[in-house]
Amino acid sequence: MGNRGMEDLIPLINKLQDAFSSIGQSCNLDLPQIAVVGGQSAGKSSVLENFVGRDFLPRGSGIVTRRPLILQLCFNKAEYAEFLHCKGRKFVDFEEVRAEIEAETDRITGSNKGISPIPINLRVYSPNVLNLTLIDLPGMTKVAVGDQPLDIEHQIRDMLLQFITKESCLILAVTPANQDLANSDALKIAKEVDPQGLRTIGVITKLDLMDEGTDAKDILENKLLPLRRGYIGVVNRSQKDIDGRKDIRAALAAERKFFLSHPGYRHMAERMGTPHLQKQLNQQLTNHIRDTLPGLRSKLQSQVLSLEKEVEEYKNFRPDDPTRKTKALLQMVQQFGVDFEKRIEGSGDQVDTAELSGGAKINRIFHERFPFELVKIVFDEKELRREISHAIKNVHGVRTGLFTPDLAFEAIVKKQIIKLKEPCIKCIDLVIQELINTVRQCTNKLGSYPRLREETERIVTTYVREREGKTKDQVMLLIDIELSYINTNHEDFIGFANAQQRNTHQNKKRAIPNQVIRKGWLTINISIMKGGSKEYWFILTAESLSWYKDEEEKEKKYMLPLDNLKLRDVEKGFMSTKHVFGVFNTESRNVYKDLRQIELACDTQEDVDSWKASFLRAGVYPEKDQGDYEVDTEDTAPSETFSMDPQLERQVETIRNLVDSYIGIVNKSIRDLMPKTIMHLMINSAKDFIHSELLAYLYSSGDQNSLMEESADQAQRRDEMLRMYHALKEALHIIGDITTTTVTVPVPPPVNDSWMQEAR
Repeated sequence: MGNRGMEDLIPLINKLQDAFSSIGQSCNLDLPQIAVVGGQSAGKSSVLENFVGRDFLPRGSGIVTRRPLILQLCFNKAEYAEFLHCKGRKFVDFEEVRAEIEAETDRITGSNKGISPIPINLRVYSPNVLNLTLIDLPGMTKVAVGDQPLDIEHQIRDMLLQFITKESCLILAVTPANQDLANSDALKIAKEVDPQGLRTIGVITKLDLMDEGTDAKDILENKLLPLRRGYIGVVNRSQKDIDGRKDIRAALAAERKFFLSHPGYRHMAERMGTPHLQKQLNQQLTNHIRDTLPGLRSKLQSQVLSLEKEVEEYKNFRPDDPTRKTKALLQMVQQFGVDFEKRIEGSGDQVDTAELSGGAKINRIFHERFPFELVKIVFDEKELRREISHAIKNVHGVRTGLFTPDLAFEAIVKKQIIKLKEPCIKCIDLVIQELINTVRQCTNKLGSYPRLREETERIVTTYVREREGKTKDQVMLLIDIELSYINTNHEDFIGFANAQQRNTHQNKKRAIPNQVIRKGWLTINISIMKGGSKEYWFILTAESLSWYKDEEEKEKKYMLPLDNLKLRDVEKGFMSTKHVFGVFNTESRNVYKDLRQIELACDTQEDVDSWKASFLRAGVYPEKDQGDYEVDTEDTAPSETFSMDPQLERQVETIRNLVDSYIGIVNKSIRDLMPKTIMHLMINSAKDFIHSELLAYLYSSGDQNSLMEESADQAQRRDEMLRMYHALKEALHIIGDITTTTVTVPVPPPVNDSWMQEAR
């Protein structure tokens, strides 16, 4: 019967499958199962009980087995049973096993006669079994009984096919001897999925119930209705024996006596009976494992290799080592510091290709988002001109001024500089948010120690919040310094003389003609009635916005000149996942086809901000807020603004040019100083804090032991990982010891099974 090494491998593989399923993975080791199929009351359950040597399956008339029962038999010195659905509970009394099967069946199928394909998993450990995996399936029926659905026959058939179609499934086709074998439902369905007969073993039950003077000798000798693997006859206990609680061991002895004493069967008694059937099935299992050993070995080796890296940190883990927690704390804090720096400064190793990391996002805030916010403030043209005219008039008072007053210039400049405070604060808030997100991402690696993670996050976040106040104070100081002295001698300032000669249109001077500013994919949002939204390849130059069918830029769809274009925010649609912004013409002309504005959609808000910044470089600015229109209407601005006398108009134009020039200088200065201030006071300071002070704060924040308390999940994961790793190693070791000369039984030659075709 094979060698000892092979016998040891089967329970080990069962352990492996348990180890894998406990962490939610599948071992996928292709071990055969043995499915028992047959009509109702054919004696399937009795055959299984004889294998185990115990009464444990529900009994009765009609359909009793209503869910598949996956029965794993494991050779073991102690005898007990375990269910997968109540793990850890050992059943010693097999009456309780029967009650549990009935209760678990009713839980899913209800107390009527319905069926369910959800299996019940039962493992039986016993010194009287060989290592086998069997599946007890519902008996095939043709007529619905009681509450059963009308298609019960098809439901059962579909369930059987789920199991017996697998190439690794052996089929035990159980047929009672007192029925016509040619009409056996079990043999018919077996033939469908196993036409060559390589996996089918015929089992003939109820031989003792045949009419007197008849026997099944020709069938059992494989002469009458031959099967490639032949038939094995068994004699189960009668209903009277079961009701009278006849011991299965006595029943097996009676079965042996029946075959030895029956004149038709005594010459083949050694090839009949439950023990022989059990050995045959065990041999098939052994053969299968022997055939799949090479593939099994390579699969185990690849699994060991994939685990090596994860197990490396656990291998030398000693929970009782007093220095372990200190070492782990130092390593964790050091790793956190390195990760934080890499995310901010960027790094060549392990670059994240899925999304932007902290430093790249902060860079985008500095050089795209912040300049965009500044430009939005400055280009409020009507409002600015109205304020200048008010300032000039208020400076002159009751007199009519002949000269352009510099006080008006200073008042307007200061008002514009004060407006810079809001975008500066917003910029700091965005950077703070990104820093805190980066801290959270870096603490993910501390997940094994929840308390340490929590404390690290709290300490660093608190520090960043402290620095936030200092940074905001410093930035406000920068703006106050700009307000304190308007330096009209600045080398870049145009001065009064130049301002009067300067043409207003020069302000709108764009970048180098035809310079390509940006390329990329955008979706044009159009209603379904007009053709629906489509994605195009866009090219933004200093003079136009063009879009093409694709990146090859061969098929141009449209070219839109940038003159008189402005940007506007568009609310995201209720069902839309994309972020949208609009481009429209200030002279109320159609922009594209019959559309007054085109809506362009991006996947993220970051993309929208980035595109807006690109449009700014091309001279396309955002429209002013609706609130500013309200101010105009409130003060009857149009008549006042556009019906000025020529002298006042010249003065407004002069101050407008001066303000534009001076604010350009301030903007340039603020755009340069903001990133430097934030980097110095907040980001570099946070890096230094993490490297030099974080550890001290952690030590003073509480008991080191409680800080380094592992999470239950981590401890469980480590135990499971090590258990699986050692189980795989052990399996490889045992496979190495197995000789390939394991006793095997060759596949029987094909037989004439035309009778089965006729029966179908």
